Amino acid sequence: MSSCGFEPDNYTYPCLLKTCSGLNSLWFGLQIHGAVVKVGLDSNLFIGNGLVSMYGKCGCLVEARRVLDEMPNRDVVSWNSMVAGYAQSGRFDDALEVCREMESLRLKPDTGTMASLLPAVTNTSSENVSYVKEMFSKLDKKNLVSWNVMIAVYVNSSMPAEAVDLYSQMDVQGIEPDAISFSIVLPACGDLSALLLGRQIHKYVERKKLRPNLLLENALIDMYAKCGSLAEARAVFDGMQFRDVVSWTSMISAYGRSGKGCDAVALFSKMQNSGLCPDSIAFVSVLSACSHSGLLEEGRYNFKLMTEQYKIIPRIEHFACLVDLLGRAGKVEEAYSIIRQMPMEPNERVWGALLGACRVYSNMDIGLLAADHLFRLAPEQSGYYVLLSNIYAKAGRWNDVTTIRSVMKRKGLKKMPAVSNVEINDRVYTFLAGDQSHTQSKEIYKELDVLVGKMKEAGYVPETDLALHDVEEEDKEYHLAVHSEKLAIVFAILNTKPGTPIRVTKNLRICSDCHIAAKLISKITNRYITIRDTNRFHHFKNGVCSCGDYW
Repeated sequence: MSSCGFEPDNYTYPCLLKTCSGLNSLWFGLQIHGAVVKVGLDSNLFIGNGLVSMYGKCGCLVEARRVLDEMPNRDVVSWNSMVAGYAQSGRFDDALEVCREMESLRLKPDTGTMASLLPAVTNTSSENVSYVKEMFSKLDKKNLVSWNVMIAVYVNSSMPAEAVDLYSQMDVQGIEPDAISFSIVLPACGDLSALLLGRQIHKYVERKKLRPNLLLENALIDMYAKCGSLAEARAVFDGMQFRDVVSWTSMISAYGRSGKGCDAVALFSKMQNSGLCPDSIAFVSVLSACSHSGLLEEGRYNFKLMTEQYKIIPRIEHFACLVDLLGRAGKVEEAYSIIRQMPMEPNERVWGALLGACRVYSNMDIGLLAADHLFRLAPEQSGYYVLLSNIYAKAGRWNDVTTIRSVMKRKGLKKMPAVSNVEINDRVYTFLAGDQSHTQSKEIYKELDVLVGKMKEAGYVPETDLALHDVEEEDKEYHLAVHSEKLAIVFAILNTKPGTPIRVTKNLRICSDCHIAAKLISKITNRYITIRDTNRFHHFKNGVCSCGDYW
């Protein structure tokens, strides 16, 4: 430029720095920074903002921060550029700290600040969630990106109900969602089993011709899979012009969680034949599918395939799946042997899988060993104490059950309350065990009594073996009868037309009594009932469960 008789000025350099940022060219950016200092323009606000942005986009966060600190004048754009730098490097907490620092200097975050956060939104502390929520509420003018960021914060912080509620408010505020909005909120629909809302979003996507869009289509597959609607998940999958490993993995995982292990294994083979190489996450999905369906040899084969053909070094998730596979198949000793040979320290998921197998197969010796490791790894996790208590109860060792309960009481540990969600007419209803808070409680309990009577006529005997031994048998039966998933199912029966499918999501593993009850209720009421617990889907139809009672 100077060779042609033109000297760059304070208007030229910001444009050049923007180009460096776009090209991710640190070398060129360094040359410009040197030239800026040489001509004495480094104190210019717009050039300083350009330097902060350039260094941030090139991942040089120390340099970006140094430029920001040395700027004699800073505006909101200066700070937003620093926020964006941290966000693009995945440092969400650091990005929020910059937002707080900006506010302490009486500079108000704007929509640009919210937009800068989007690339890094991840699981964070409740304090940070509250801070972003406050920042969002204080915005003078909220644009679409701001809404997307706030929804993403809720989704990534395991607050799906809040995410869906905020998404619903967008329409009231006249904000039209885009493909990014949908891809962000769809996981929340899946977490809540909000299938009706998910279908509405899918229809909108089709109406607005937003496909093909890989991110959005993968989100649709994931949503339908989490809602247990395999046919709709597969329809999206089959209609994709292009599929990546995530698309195949989501579909494989969907089959696995619904007990269709053979379909999962077949699709995994088809993925390999398509020319795509499965990654470590794809192998987790297929191994988990084998585990849930009792496909022992297929699971062993795929673990060997992963290590020998694809040369993927097994991670702890793969070992957890292998231990679970062997444990569920009754190979408890072999599962324990795998743990002892692991090249890394087993985590609580690995020991938890082994302890679960010990409960099913009444292996007291290994169960105590697994429990000892779990109490050291997760001393505040009540679920493992409950599992060990169940092992003792199954063996009739009630004194040991009492001891475990005393330990839990002394430590202040309580069993996590069971929560079940059911969606009816675009609204998600939540039930706790023994819930009496619902306006229809009287009708729910009355109908439940009628159903239990019909179930007993059909041969139902409450599974009271693991219930507390120091209460009357009648009390044990009542305790089982008011489990949250039973209340949710009955509520759905009362509030939907005959024959309407029922979908329930539970935050804990379904108990054996509720599993038996759901099978009978599906036959008595002629309803298709789906229950998604923490481990998998159970599809009940005409008295039979898709898991084949292997769970």
